[in-house]
Amino acid sequence: MRRNAPRWWKSDMRAMREIILGSPINLLLLITPVGLAAGYLNWSAGYVFMLNFLSLVPLALVLGDVTEDLALRYGSVIGGLINATFGNIVEVILSIAALLNGLYGVVAASLLGSILSNLLLVMGCSFFFGGLWNKTQKFNATGNQASGSLLFLAALGFLIPTGAGLLFGGGSEHDPEALVLGISRGTAVVLLLCYACYLGFQLYTHTDLFEEGSGPEEIGSDGLPAEAEEPMLSLVASVGLLTVITLVVAAASEYLTSSLEEFSKTSGLGEAFLGTIILPIAGNACEHMTAVIVATKNKMDLSMGVAVGSSIQVALFAVPFAVVVGWCTGHPFTLSFDPFSAMALMLSVAQANFVTAGATSHWLLGVQLIALYVLISIAYFFK
Repeated sequence: MRRNAPRWWKSDMRAMREIILGSPINLLLLITPVGLAAGYLNWSAGYVFMLNFLSLVPLALVLGDVTEDLALRYGSVIGGLINATFGNIVEVILSIAALLNGLYGVVAASLLGSILSNLLLVMGCSFFFGGLWNKTQKFNATGNQASGSLLFLAALGFLIPTGAGLLFGGGSEHDPEALVLGISRGTAVVLLLCYACYLGFQLYTHTDLFEEGSGPEEIGSDGLPAEAEEPMLSLVASVGLLTVITLVVAAASEYLTSSLEEFSKTSGLGEAFLGTIILPIAGNACEHMTAVIVATKNKMDLSMGVAVGSSIQVALFAVPFAVVVGWCTGHPFTLSFDPFSAMALMLSVAQANFVTAGATSHWLLGVQLIALYVLISIAYFFK
């Protein structure tokens, strides 16, 4: 036992070194302690916001690598549940931190921005770069249809409370805000049940629809082929790293969101633009890089699973979960978005469904998705 112990620790240290040095972006980890110190010592909002924002990018990448390594220990069912839990944990922590600070607009903007980022920017870049490498690519039509219809359902779930807030307004004998809050909480429960059904569909009853096209090679949650069948990290090291990273992300997110209002005033950038466009870039760094890499390797089913799957996780889990957390903690967060945000989400889901209807992709379709994301970004910039 005493002879094997050093080898066990050496293996974990070697694996952690490989994960941390695996991407030059991870050099930004050096900023993490500075960002946390800036928040603790109450530096100016600009420094606190930028330092902690830059810290979240490498933390998201490392979190994705560790999650994949942990998922290699189990089959598709448990591994899928692990990915579902940790795949969007940065967005979930960011939204809960903003929720507890009373920044309901930032919560809605960051979660909506995460959906738009995955659905338009990540999938658009996957189609574009995948098309440059492989000309025309195909993916599973049935699995894409199920995912697309779920996203449309989620968009309708957001649109109904938004419409209720606009139409059930003045002149009603009931309090409109209480009415929208009740509708939102009921809708959140329904969407969470739909997400549970989606997990059962993907991981139990129709697993083949989501595995087709991945080939005989073992694929991890971040979309990269697993070069070795055995995980690099021990179970204790994987769980320990996930715990530490999650705590650091929570602290960085708390400082980031608490400085957002003041940073918005000093920088001249609106909270809507920061929350919808800027913050999701940090949370989606892992998904973005993964989807593009596997698309260039002509693994479009996997790339679609990363981009669309992450959008479904946010729409059917993260957003309703924020409503339920607000319900439990006395924060009246609702699904009633501003009309422009609701319209942008519906148009984005519709465009994504149009683009993927033929179950084939090429670089021009990617340009269309990226162009729509840029148009929405311009609108939020001047909002």
